Amino acid sequence: MQVLRTFVAVADKRSFVEAARALGVSPTAASRGIAGLEETLGVTLLRRTTRSVALTPEGEAYLDRCRHALEELDDAARAVRGDAAEPRGLLIVTAPVVFGRLHILPIVEQLLRAHAGLDVRLTLTDRVVRLVEEGVDVAVRIAELSDSALHAVRIAQVRRVLVASPKYLKSRGVPATVADLGGHDLIGFDNFTRNGEWRFGASGEVVVKCEPRLMTNSVDAAIDAAISGLGISRVLDYQVEQHVADGRLRYLLANQDPPSVPVSLVYQANRLRSPNARALIEAARQHFAARAAAHKKGAAR
Repeated sequence: MQVLRTFVAVADKRSFVEAARALGVSPTAASRGIAGLEETLGVTLLRRTTRSVALTPEGEAYLDRCRHALEELDDAARAVRGDAAEPRGLLIVTAPVVFGRLHILPIVEQLLRAHAGLDVRLTLTDRVVRLVEEGVDVAVRIAELSDSALHAVRIAQVRRVLVASPKYLKSRGVPATVADLGGHDLIGFDNFTRNGEWRFGASGEVVVKCEPRLMTNSVDAAIDAAISGLGISRVLDYQVEQHVADGRLRYLLANQDPPSVPVSLVYQANRLRSPNARALIEAARQHFAARAAAHKKGAAR
C-alpha cells in the first residue's frame, strides 16, 4: 500500500523530492519504490527528466485506480476505528457544464466548508463520462437512464423549453403553434436536435422538422445567439431561468413542452459505502428539495 501512496504523491506533486518530503521518506526510497512497482507491472508509469516528472498514458490510467484502491482501504480503516461517517480524502465528481456551475458547485462548496478533511475534484463536461474507466465517484446525468450496473438517485427534473428574445419576437412575431416554427429562424443545440427533429407534446408525439440557421455544440453559444435576437432556441429550463427572469428571453409554447427529463446522480454500487459519496448525495437531495419547495411557494403566491 505504501508504494501506491508514493506513486500517487509523485504523480500529484510531479516531483520525487516533494513527494518524499510529504511522505516522510527519502527521495531515493521513493524512486526505488516506483521503480519496483513499474518492474512488477511491466510498464512505465512515470517519465523522468532532470527537471520534471510526468505521467505516461499507462500512468494516467493507473493513477485513478490507485486513488480508488487507497480510498477503499482508508474507508475500511475508518470503519474499523468507528469514524467512517466523516467525509475525508478525495471525492471525484463530474457534471454537465452549466448544471454543474449553477447547482453542483454550490453543493461542493458547502461540503468543503463543512468537512475540513475533504478534497473534491469537480470536472464539468457535457460528454458522458465513464465512471469506472475514468475513476469518477459520482456523476450527474440529465437523461432517461438505460439499464446498467450503475446505481442512480433521482434528485430533480428539468424541462426542454423554447426561448427567444423580445427583440426577435417583436420583429418576427410569436409562434402560436409548433407548426409555426417552420416560418422562424431556429438555433439548434446538438443535444436536443436528433435526426433533424424537435419533438413536442406529452409523449413527444408532435414532430417538427428542424432546419436551424445556426447549429452549435455549445449551449452557451445557443443561448447567447437567442439573446442577441438571432432566432428561437431549444434548451433546458435551468440554463435560461435567470435570463427569462431578467427579461432577456421569453418562454414559447410552454403548453407543448415534451416530458420532463430526470436529473440523477449515478455511481458504482461500492461507492455508496464511501462517506464522501454519501455526503454529496445527501447534500444534493437537500439542495434540490429546498429548491423545489421554494418554487412551489413562489408559484402559490
